[in-house]
Amino acid sequence: MDNYKIKVGITHGDINGIGYEVIIKSLIDNQILDFCTPIIYGSSRVASFHRKMLDVGNFSMNTIKSASETKSKHVNIINISEEEIKVDIGQSTQVAGEAAVASLKKAANDLKNGLIDVLVTAPVNRNNIQFRDFNFSGQTEYLEHVFGEKNDSLMLMIYNNLRIAIATTYEPLSEVSKSISKELIIKKLKRLNKTLKTDFNINLPRIAVLGLNPHAGDNGIIGKEEEEIIIPAMKQAEGEGVKCVGVYPADEFFSNGDFDKFDAVLAMYHDQGMIPFKCLSKEMGVNYTAGLPIIRTSPTHGTSYDIAGKNIASEESFRNAIYLACDLFRNRKRHSEAASNPLKTSAQTGKDN
Repeated sequence: MDNYKIKVGITHGDINGIGYEVIIKSLIDNQILDFCTPIIYGSSRVASFHRKMLDVGNFSMNTIKSASETKSKHVNIINISEEEIKVDIGQSTQVAGEAAVASLKKAANDLKNGLIDVLVTAPVNRNNIQFRDFNFSGQTEYLEHVFGEKNDSLMLMIYNNLRIAIATTYEPLSEVSKSISKELIIKKLKRLNKTLKTDFNINLPRIAVLGLNPHAGDNGIIGKEEEEIIIPAMKQAEGEGVKCVGVYPADEFFSNGDFDKFDAVLAMYHDQGMIPFKCLSKEMGVNYTAGLPIIRTSPTHGTSYDIAGKNIASEESFRNAIYLACDLFRNRKRHSEAASNPLKTSAQTGKDN
């Protein structure tokens, strides 16, 4: 497994944003080809347009028709369409949305059929990907449809040993309190616990749980969700083998650096987890769609139309997304092998330890 070249499928995202810029900048260093084989699902013409705009003439791609034709030590690209795709840098267009969806669908199909090992997705615009034959608010929702069930995944933000999971993800703030339920918290805690074991090889994970309200409700004075929902959910999860601690007031938890004491953190809503995460990770963090049978990572930034075409976008998050996807693939394989070949206990062998 250590010598296996992982096939990394890469979707090109919104062609008018910084997707191709961060992809090219991430793959221009040939060292990345020592441990994986990248396959871009996109357009060789659009890629050439961006390559010229970035003035990286020494970057080349091997055009193939199928992921089964990939060449090791090369950056491979599969054309999702034979037609010319119009690029309008910094603009949200229907053409860009259609190209993003076509890339995602083709890559997901190849992932499902075992032609690639992991998936790394470049950012899309949630507005321009809405079509009659694509009834999903985003890429994650589509991948849940293909590989799992609705709400089957867990958004897990990762930067080194900092891992922050989000319980309610993209709920409007006005709906968060209504969305928080005992069943939801238990499900997210169990999913996070399993992910830490299978994908990060942490045998006995410790999870910190943040409160929903200021001061974590202050014993019910500022809000009752902690006392009535979150704490009872934690107690039940602990009874089912999840080591979880809290609830913590989010402001003190991060300002005091308490996150260093845990393997992961469960935040209640998007900004509660994302704001401290982005402040701590800068442009280095990765978004991992945990809880699915496949491995999918993405950068933590969006299409960034405002800086598209200016050659100033940082590729660090996207490059780290590639590295993490490969690490998770290897970790998951090792965990699967260990589970299928457990060491016999002394009781089984009849010998003392």
